[in-house]
Amino acid sequence: MANLVNFEKHGSIGLITVDNPPVNALSVGVPQGIMDGVNAGETDSGIAAIVLRGAGRGFIAGADINEFLNPPPPGSASLFDVLNCFENCKKPVIAAVHGNALGGGLETALACHYRCGTAEAVYGFPEVLIGILPGAQGTQRLPRICGVEKALPLMVSGEFVPAKNALALGIIDKIIDGELLEGALAFAEQIVAERRPLRKIRDETAVAPAEGFFEDFEKSIAKRARGYLAPYKIIECARAAVALPFEKGVERERELFGDCLKSDQSKGLMNLFFGERTCTKIPDIPRDTPTQKIASAAVLGAGTMGGGITMNFVNVGIPVTILEMSQEALDRGLEIIRKNYANTVKKGRLSQEQMDACVSLITPTLSYDDIANADIVVEAVFEDMDIKKEVFRKLDGIMKPAAILATNTSTLNVNEIANVTQRPEMVIGTHFFSPANVMKLLEVVRGERTKKEVIATVMQLGKTIKKVPVLVGVCDGFVGNRMLARYSKQAYQMVLEGALPQDVDKAVFDFGLAMGPFAMGDLAGLDVGWRIRKRRAAENADIEDDAGIDDQICEMGRYGQKTNAGWYKYEPGSRVPIPDPEIERLIIEYCEERQIRRRQIGHQEIVDRCIYALVNEGAKILEEGMALRASDIDVIYANGYGFPRYRAGPMLYADMVGLDKVYDAIRGYHEQYGDIWEPAPLLRHLAEQGKKFSDL
Repeated sequence: MANLVNFEKHGSIGLITVDNPPVNALSVGVPQGIMDGVNAGETDSGIAAIVLRGAGRGFIAGADINEFLNPPPPGSASLFDVLNCFENCKKPVIAAVHGNALGGGLETALACHYRCGTAEAVYGFPEVLIGILPGAQGTQRLPRICGVEKALPLMVSGEFVPAKNALALGIIDKIIDGELLEGALAFAEQIVAERRPLRKIRDETAVAPAEGFFEDFEKSIAKRARGYLAPYKIIECARAAVALPFEKGVERERELFGDCLKSDQSKGLMNLFFGERTCTKIPDIPRDTPTQKIASAAVLGAGTMGGGITMNFVNVGIPVTILEMSQEALDRGLEIIRKNYANTVKKGRLSQEQMDACVSLITPTLSYDDIANADIVVEAVFEDMDIKKEVFRKLDGIMKPAAILATNTSTLNVNEIANVTQRPEMVIGTHFFSPANVMKLLEVVRGERTKKEVIATVMQLGKTIKKVPVLVGVCDGFVGNRMLARYSKQAYQMVLEGALPQDVDKAVFDFGLAMGPFAMGDLAGLDVGWRIRKRRAAENADIEDDAGIDDQICEMGRYGQKTNAGWYKYEPGSRVPIPDPEIERLIIEYCEERQIRRRQIGHQEIVDRCIYALVNEGAKILEEGMALRASDIDVIYANGYGFPRYRAGPMLYADMVGLDKVYDAIRGYHEQYGDIWEPAPLLRHLAEQGKKFSDL
């Protein structure tokens, strides 16, 4: 038997324990070890039933994702062999679950004759999140257990099912109160004593759903599944479970699984899966770097951003003192926080008791003295260097020596802010994304003098507050906004050349982005970028003082959704952008005054120029060391900028297109448009060497 799996006798019950840390993945050796255990139990006349469990923190996490990309050696036992082994066993096989039974782990459990688990265990098929489907008979067994109407939403969403719900659905047969091993052995003895039949899910019938169910379900997921392949392949599998015998349904599942696995979408989603786990690994900051305990926090500013940041902390039980300069601003900010929570309660995603607990952790104040003992303070005031410097001078004078001083700036120089304090080593950037209580990305900005312990603490804190933290360097706009400036510049340039805002937005939306650059600008607030442009113009005399169309729109008092008008117009209370003839007239007049000849611009050109602008700037960022890895950039764009996850991010997308093709296109743009399209040397080098960003 493989060392990864152990077998032992507990009276008349054989116990198979999978011990493949950290998550008991079904990697090479584990399937054979499980089969050896089943054979040992079946051939031992003193054993009446067999219990399967996982060691450590969980049952079986499922297949090792690396093996999707790098298949195991020929001849190795597979999960399918294990499933057949269970079903052919002449003695009851009982899965005993604690922790997670996900993906292949749940498929393993479903092939057992019975299932039990702890009250804390969770179950699910999250494969859709990496662009594939449950490919080891899961799409055929789950509908037979709990019906297609309940099984399909679980498979398409990747939702985790708690034990109580799993029992109600029939996924498990018993919840164990107390110690799992003792309870599972007792359950196995009960099955033997009661002479229960060897239940095989494959022999049960998946009852056909109501007429029109599948069509209605497809319509219900159309918005959130836009552009994705796997959800619709899972629906086809569910149809097969209803219409075909088990073996034929399994054949169809394998065929559709192969379609998913061979797609660029699964490659993109899997690479993003790994990227989100790699981004917390920092070469010069070892895993054992000491971190500070963050037991309390302070937030400066009760505006939209400050309120959202506050919610992140209190959601995980960290009390926050929130500081404002006036009682009116403080009251307004607290009311917005309460409304945000109340909306979540109304939608059923939070209980009133949970809301009350979160709100009770917020202490409002108008005095700096009340935040002095916080472990971390996050500044979320107006995006103005002079204001932020003044704030940090005050913080330096009032905060305890061990406090971390964090700035939520989106573009300003963190080093310049840090240098106004006597403790620049304690200053760091924490760039949250709006709305901060919703968006997952957190750019952690490393100053030139920031201590490693501070970086390690904030990266860990990012995970604690359920963000995806990515370390970046100090430059104008850091990584995400620096690249976005190039993307937005191309979108704006194409409006000058002949496209309309809605043309650009539709092209990138059809490509898969959550929204186009002009709709996104209206959502974020056009006045934010306007202030940044004015600041840069004041700092750089070489910038031409010629108000662009976007500046003129702001001068008209059109700041986006907040004023019901920006690039688009909006009905009061609506977020739906409506193309505005007034903006079209403004664009045409602007171009005529400057003798700009407009032309028709196709959707593919719009997509290429917008996305390749991201890629080229991303390559420059990598050369400069502002991002540690190409995958870090992809993580930033997938989690903070609405880049379609199934394309992973701009850098992997460029890899899949081919860097030689991307480089050739950028060279052509350089010849046509000048220095703004100067190819990044790293891009040129990789293209000429036939390499990819993922090779770095």
